[in-house]
Amino acid sequence: MDMLEQIEQWIDATNIKYKNQRISCEKFASEFNGFYPTEFLKNAFYVIVDEIPKPNFPFLREMGLGDFIDMNAAGTTYKNTYYMLPYVADNLAVHFHELVHVAQWSELGAEAFMLRYITEIQQVGYDAAPLEVMAYGLDKHFTNNGKKINVPVYVAQSL
Repeated sequence: MDMLEQIEQWIDATNIKYKNQRISCEKFASEFNGFYPTEFLKNAFYVIVDEIPKPNFPFLREMGLGDFIDMNAAGTTYKNTYYMLPYVADNLAVHFHELVHVAQWSELGAEAFMLRYITEIQQVGYDAAPLEVMAYGLDKHFTNNGKKINVPVYVAQSL
């Protein structure tokens, strides 16, 4: 089994483990109106956790991703589900940011997303990784009351 398959199996197992704790992002339909279509939000979920689940495989550390794995992230996205710490659960910008990643996962597919994300982190680091730059840029646009754009369409056109 290759590395990406191992990570995807871990992601699927994690999403199944937390399935009963998921909350539908449809609850943000009014807040994110004009940015995320209701249909998109219906198929996206979040889970509030005390500790962000991470795929702590030795091979990821060997690839130089230890700092990323150990980073104190407030949230992370696996496919159509993101995990967040309680202190950011009411922070719309964090939800908006993680939903950008849901759109990226959806557009690229799991294998292509993981490969691209890992490669970006290795080459330029988390802060400069284009997938993160896009998510931070869009959540800032939202927070600054920028004009409404259909984020999933924007993501699809930008990747």
